[in-house]
Amino acid sequence: MSLMTARHWTVIEDGVQTPLELEGPTISIGRALDNDLRLADTLISRHHSRIEILNGEAIVVDLGSANGTKVNGQRIDRKVLTPGDEVQIGSTRLILEHEPSKDGSGDAGLTTLSTEARRERENLRVFAKIARELVGEVDLLPLLRSIVDSAVSLVGGERGFLLMRDADRDGAGPTSVERMTVSVARSFDNADIVVPRSRLSMGIAGKVIATGKSVMSLDAGEDDRFDGMASVEELRLRSVMCLPITLDGRVDGVLYVDNRLQFGAFGDEDLELVELFAAQATLAIKNARMVAELKERNHKLENSRAQIERLNDQLGRKVRDRDSELAVVRKELDRERGRYDYTSITGASDSMRKVFQQMDKIIESELPVLIHGESGTGKELIARAIHHNGERKDKPFVTENCAALPDTLLESELFGHVRGAFTGAYRNKKGLLEQADGGTLFLDEIGDMSTEMQKKLLRVLQEGEFRVLGSDRIVQVDVRILTASHRNLEEMVRDGTFREDLYYRIAVLSIVLPPLRERRDDVPLLAEHLLARAAREAGSTPPRIPHEVMACLVRHDWPGNVRELENEMRRLVVLATETVTGEDLSEAVREGRKTTGEALSSGNLNATGDIREAVADLEKRSIEASLAQAGGNKSQAARTLGISRFALQRKLEKYGLAGPKE
Repeated sequence: MSLMTARHWTVIEDGVQTPLELEGPTISIGRALDNDLRLADTLISRHHSRIEILNGEAIVVDLGSANGTKVNGQRIDRKVLTPGDEVQIGSTRLILEHEPSKDGSGDAGLTTLSTEARRERENLRVFAKIARELVGEVDLLPLLRSIVDSAVSLVGGERGFLLMRDADRDGAGPTSVERMTVSVARSFDNADIVVPRSRLSMGIAGKVIATGKSVMSLDAGEDDRFDGMASVEELRLRSVMCLPITLDGRVDGVLYVDNRLQFGAFGDEDLELVELFAAQATLAIKNARMVAELKERNHKLENSRAQIERLNDQLGRKVRDRDSELAVVRKELDRERGRYDYTSITGASDSMRKVFQQMDKIIESELPVLIHGESGTGKELIARAIHHNGERKDKPFVTENCAALPDTLLESELFGHVRGAFTGAYRNKKGLLEQADGGTLFLDEIGDMSTEMQKKLLRVLQEGEFRVLGSDRIVQVDVRILTASHRNLEEMVRDGTFREDLYYRIAVLSIVLPPLRERRDDVPLLAEHLLARAAREAGSTPPRIPHEVMACLVRHDWPGNVRELENEMRRLVVLATETVTGEDLSEAVREGRKTTGEALSSGNLNATGDIREAVADLEKRSIEASLAQAGGNKSQAARTLGISRFALQRKLEKYGLAGPKE
C-alpha cells in the first residue's frame, strides 16, 4: 500500500459522506480542540484514538476511550487497516479508500478533491444541516441555542454567546449594550454557561452595536482596537469573532464566538462564512418572533372571546333580572300602592294595597306600632319601610328578636352593661335602646318576651329612661318603638301571659299583615322577584316558570309564607334547568299542605268549640310533627316552624313536650 493510499478516507457523519485527506504521520481523533480530526459527537472521548501512517500502511490505535474503537464492527485496541476497512468512532465512520488511478478515479470510483473543494463541500453540508434545523424550529429559545451551537461548530470555536435587545427596556430608541440581555451562552460541547454576562467582552459587543459591523481578532490581547477594554485583559481573550444581528435596519442582537486557547483560530474565510450564517439566522429569528407574536395574538383573542362570552352572559342575566323586576314594578304601579316608597315590599293585591294605605298614615305619626302577622310574612320589611319613609330615616334603625335570647342576655342587649356587671362582662357595652336614640327600635316576636322583661320595657316606654346594668347611671332616650309578633297578643293578655299595660303601650297603632294564602295574586310577582334575586346571588341564569308550574305555586297555601316561597325559589335555582318542571318543586308544594286556617275551618275544633284550645292543640300537633320530621333535632324543627330554637324550647316546656337535653 502506498503512502498516498493510506491518506485518503471517506468520512460518514450524520448520513453525509465527505472525502477527506489526512496529512502527517499521526492523526489524532477526539472531541478536544487540539485533535487533528475533531468530532463533536458526545459518544467520543476527548482523545479517543489515533491513526498512524507507517511505510504506506494505516494503523488505528484506541487511546483507552470510554466507548471504544471498532473496525468492521469489532472492537480493537490496535489494528492494521486495508483499503475498504471501516473504522467506527462513536456514530462517525471512516472508510480507508483505494489508491486513486492516474486519471483521477479510484477503484471505488471516488474522485479526490482538492483541499479548497473539500472545504467548500463541508461548508455546504454544514449549511444544509443548519438550514434544516433553523427552518424546522419556530420556538425562539431553542432556535437561539441552535444558532449559537451551529456558529461555534462552524468555525471550531470554544464558546458562543447571543445577546438580544430587551424590547421591554429598550423601547423604540437606539440599542445599547447595557440594555441587551445574554439570551444564550454555550460551550463547544453544547452545554450552557452559567453567569454568562461576566464571561464575555461587553466592550467588543458594544463596539459592534455602535458600528453595526463585524469584528474579528486573531489575538484580542494584542489588538490595538481593544486597548483599554478591561474585559479583554481580564478574560485573557485570544481569537474573537463578533457579528451584528440586524432586524428591520437596526442592530437587535450580537453573535459572539471566541477561543481563549488558540491564537488565530479564525480566519477571513471563517468570518465570511459566519456572516452568511448570521444573515440566515436573522431570517429564522424574525420568523420565530412572528410566530410567537401570532401565538400571543391568538391567545389574547381567545381570552377576549371568552371574556366577551362571560360579559354577554352576565349582561343577559342582568337584562333578564331587570325585565323581571320591571315586570313586577309595572304590575305594582298598575294599582295604587301609596304615597311613600315601598319598593322593598313586593305586592299588588287588594290586601297589600290596604296595608300600604294604612302605612301612609302611620308613617306620619310618632306613635308606637304593633305589626301582627304569621311567621315569614315580612314584618321586618314593614318596620323598615315605616322608619325609612319617616322623619327619623336619617337616624339609626336597630332590631332585636326577643325570642332569640334568654332574659339575661336580652336585658343586657337592650339596656347595656358596664364592666363587671355579671360574669363575662369584660367591657362596657352600649345597649340597643341607647344605640337607637333619635331613631327606631324594632322588637320582633315581642310575644315571646318574659313577664319580667315586659315590666322593665314598660318603664322605658312610660318614662323614656332606663338604668344600665351594673351601674347607677340613668340614660334618657328618644326612641320610636315598633314591635311585631306572630302570636295573638290580645288573647295572651286575657290569658295573663302578656302584660295588659304594655300591650296598650305598644299597640297604639297596629298593622295586620295577611298571610300569603290570602294574597295569592302576589304569588307570581313574589316568585319572579325572589327567583331572579336567588339566581343573581348564585351567579346563574334564572330558569323560566311555565304557566302550569306557576298555577301550582299559586294553589299552594304556603304555611311558611314569603320565607317558604323564597326558599323554594332558591331550591329551583339549584335544581331546575332552563325551564322549571313539576318534578323540580318540593313535595310539599306539589301535594299541598293544610294550614292553620284550613284546620280550623274544616271542623277540627275540640268538642267545646274553644278557639284558644283549638289553636293550642294545633300548635302542639305542629310542633310534634316537625320534631318527628326532623328526627328530634330541635334546631331543624324550629327552622321548619319559622321560629327560633329558644322559642321552640319555651313552647315545649309550655305544652309539656320538653324531652331530655340535647
